Formats: sequence, structure tokens, C-alpha cells
Amino acid sequence: MKRLLIAGVLSALAGCATAPAPRCASNEQRSITELIYFGTATPDGVVTAEQWSDFLRDEVTPRFPQGLTTWSASGQWRSPDGSLTREDSHVLNLVHGGDAATEKAVQELVVTYKKRFRQEAVLRVKSSACTHLG
Repeated sequence: MKRLLIAGVLSALAGCATAPAPRCASNEQRSITELIYFGTATPDGVVTAEQWSDFLRDEVTPRFPQGLTTWSASGQWRSPDGSLTREDSHVLNLVHGGDAATEKAVQELVVTYKKRFRQEAVLRVKSSACTHLG
């Protein structure tokens, strides 16, 4: 998982360094969209549906009351020993203005999840976007 996360982070950073921000139409606003991948494998088993629901209620929603989207996913990665490892995960999609307070809230969320569920890493992918509620 570590290699997958490192590859994903490097790809995301490379994209940030070279991709210009999109040109938004007059009826759109510039935003940041984030996909945050929370693995469910723990040293003692898996993060249960109830634990994930509690995390959303207690940690995510208070930090992002304006809205969010989440879904379950299945992924895979090549472990250091060369074997293919499959792991279920939860994906959190946030769309926000990219201000310092939101950045701090996302960082706190990642740290909290890693501590609570004893995770090595949480993958975070940020992209520039144009948004319009119509």
C-alpha cells in the first residue's frame, strides 16, 4: 500500500506542478475537489460500517457541514513482498474553496483517522475545478 500511496502522491504532485488551473466561465467559481481514500484494514481486522458511520458523524461532518460525498471502494496494491493485496476503502469527496482553514481541517481529519484506526497512510488527491450550482 505504501508504494501505491507514494506513486499516487508523486503523480498528484507532478500534476499540480504542471497543470494550469482551469479557466472558469463567468457563472462558475474556482474550487478544489479532493478525493481522500481511507483504507479499512487494521491490525485487528477491518473498520466496520458502524465505525465508519461514527467517524463521518463525529469527525467529518462537523468539519465540512456544507456537504460531502462518500462511497465504498475496493482497491489493490503490490506489497513489499511482491504479493497482490486487496483492501476495501472508503472514499470521501470534498469540494471547497481551498482556504487555509479547510486545509487545516482536512489535515486534522487524516491524522485523526490514522490514529483511530492505526493506518500507515491516507491517500489524498487534490485537483482544481470549476463549480456551478444550477
